[in-house]
Amino acid sequence: MPLQYKEYGVVKKIRGCIVTIEGLENCINGQLVKFGFGTEGVIIGFNEDETHALIVKEKETLRTGSQAMTVLEPFNTPVGEKFVGRVVNVLGEPLDNLGSIEVDEYRPIFAEAPSVLERDIIKETFETGIKIIDTMLPIGRGQRQLVLGDRMTGKTTICTDAILNQKGKGVICIYCCIGKSKSALDRVVNLFKERDVFEYSLIVAALAGTSPGQQYLAPYVACSLGEYFMYKGGHVFIAFDDFTRHAWAYREISLLLNRPPGRESYPGDIFYLHSRMIERAAKLSKEKGGGTMTFFPVIETLEGDLTGYIPTNLVSMTDGQIYLSAPLFGEGFRPAIDLGLSVSRVGNKVMWPALRKLSGSLRLDFLQYRERLKVSTLKVGSYESEEAAAEMRSGEIVTELLKQDKESPVPMEEQVILFYGFSKKLIHELEKEEIVKLKRDIFKFVQRKYPGLIKEIREKKILTEEIEKQIRQVYTEFIELLREKEEENLGERKEKVGEEALAGKK
Repeated sequence: MPLQYKEYGVVKKIRGCIVTIEGLENCINGQLVKFGFGTEGVIIGFNEDETHALIVKEKETLRTGSQAMTVLEPFNTPVGEKFVGRVVNVLGEPLDNLGSIEVDEYRPIFAEAPSVLERDIIKETFETGIKIIDTMLPIGRGQRQLVLGDRMTGKTTICTDAILNQKGKGVICIYCCIGKSKSALDRVVNLFKERDVFEYSLIVAALAGTSPGQQYLAPYVACSLGEYFMYKGGHVFIAFDDFTRHAWAYREISLLLNRPPGRESYPGDIFYLHSRMIERAAKLSKEKGGGTMTFFPVIETLEGDLTGYIPTNLVSMTDGQIYLSAPLFGEGFRPAIDLGLSVSRVGNKVMWPALRKLSGSLRLDFLQYRERLKVSTLKVGSYESEEAAAEMRSGEIVTELLKQDKESPVPMEEQVILFYGFSKKLIHELEKEEIVKLKRDIFKFVQRKYPGLIKEIREKKILTEEIEKQIRQVYTEFIELLREKEEENLGERKEKVGEEALAGKK
């Protein structure tokens, strides 16, 4: 039997979720503390005289004078294949009433991030299914992309749409719910059930009613679960919703520990808190299995203020940001992504070559159109310059193409077909209603008549002469079909008006 080192102390003081212990002479941050009757904590600070532990599992109310015991092991979380499809808390305990979960192994929650030598260059596309992101803010597997914006601007929708789009792509998705209400979590759970997302996803939840300790540990636990799959060569996507509440929980813990507050009352190590977690996202080298872990941390801003302490911290440590604008959301442009303030620092090297070729002018066309709308209230047809009118027309078309309903991810093949029509000016003569119909129905038309084209675009990811020829043929046939249906509908409307007129005379 291996030798086990145990050390005993006594609870001196209890302040909320923080317990002060005397008598522990050997301890480390992140070490497990047991108080008996199933109550557990984790050491988060100490000095020469006392140790501070954060309660994360309370089976019995603690009292001063209670015994505390430590062993020489870190606070570990259970991980395993069977966690996929489940909703769990930060202790790995099920919250979905589906029974216990088989555990494959235990991993430390405060694990070291992969070193530079263990990483590889990010070059694989992470397909979000959100057109404005895939074409102008491309994300690579292993990237850390911040999602920020005011309340109710669609931040959670960006994350859930990206998760919906991973179906069949071999990506394990983890939705980490931090400090949200039970109703907000239920909406995500119901969506996952309706769309069979739990086949490849799991949820780690620390709701608003849980202790600050559980909310503080939730993203670390999600990282450890993701690392289990990443180090086995798998691909993982984690959405942290959201880091603002995580920072609030840590601020509360720090104030209970009497740590000196800094800017906005946050402790001085708040930057380190998030950076050591964000660094765990990676694209591993071939020697390490080649697995990836992609992060979408979410931050809530106040009235569009990007200069807040937590937003600026996260912007500086991620590989880009997606900023959701409340004015754009109010105008009905969804997803309300402000391209002027959003960027992906990985760049277009992770894009499909076909999309890279087609999306070159999209961002410029869109931003120029938005700028012209700000400085002018004139209608499109009233410009003196034909060039200005053409630019406005292009801007209107690209804006309509980029609009997207929630929970409706668009495959990359469809994006190639859509933006080919815009790039080659095959749809510039269409009216707005016709573009809406084209956007809605053209991919169904291709699936029915040209299924081989979809497969070829997915396999090659480039625009060969044969693929371009087939896409042009698709547009020719679809626009003809669209015009025929319009004529039929117009004839039916005229006939109906005539019948109503006759009935009125009688």
